[in-house]
Amino acid sequence: MLRFCAIILLSILISSCSPETYSPKQRGYYQLELPTTHAYKTFEYPGFPYSFEYPAYGTIIRDSSFFGEKPENPYWLYIDFPDYNARIYLSYKEMSAKYTLGKLLEDSHQLTYFHDKKADYIQDDKYYFPDTHVSAIFYTVGGNAASTYQFMATDSVKHFIRAGLYFNVSPNADSLKPVNDFFKVDMLHIIKTMQWK
Repeated sequence: MLRFCAIILLSILISSCSPETYSPKQRGYYQLELPTTHAYKTFEYPGFPYSFEYPAYGTIIRDSSFFGEKPENPYWLYIDFPDYNARIYLSYKEMSAKYTLGKLLEDSHQLTYFHDKKADYIQDDKYYFPDTHVSAIFYTVGGNAASTYQFMATDSVKHFIRAGLYFNVSPNADSLKPVNDFFKVDMLHIIKTMQWK
């Protein structure tokens, strides 16, 4: 009886295995649902030396800690986009004898070109808005760099802002391209609407 049960069990196992070929599934990425239009709110906080329009689907958060310590400037903030796991970091410096325009430009340049280890290219586009006295350089960092878009904006006399867009994921230029392109419009809008106080 035991032998009979073993033969039936063995024949069931053999007949259940079909000679299908295995084919691995292709690698895929999540599809993000981006807003159909760009909508903006005004950031104008009492005491801040600047204002601008930022995406309505983002949240302004004051930077209260810088690597576990108090930030050196109370006007640093970031725009958080939790639905996209993204954040635009904005740092502000007031020009002084210690922080000259030349030094701030050089520091900004070095921070951007730090990404050239992973970047395929770095392109800088210059902007000037005479009505608001805003001069800006918008950096596009191609390839699998940590930050695809960065900018610096200044009035060349007193105010200097640097910003960068970062995602809390491993950099992959192909998969992040649609969302990067979407946020590029928003970052350019921040520059265009920047006002000094």
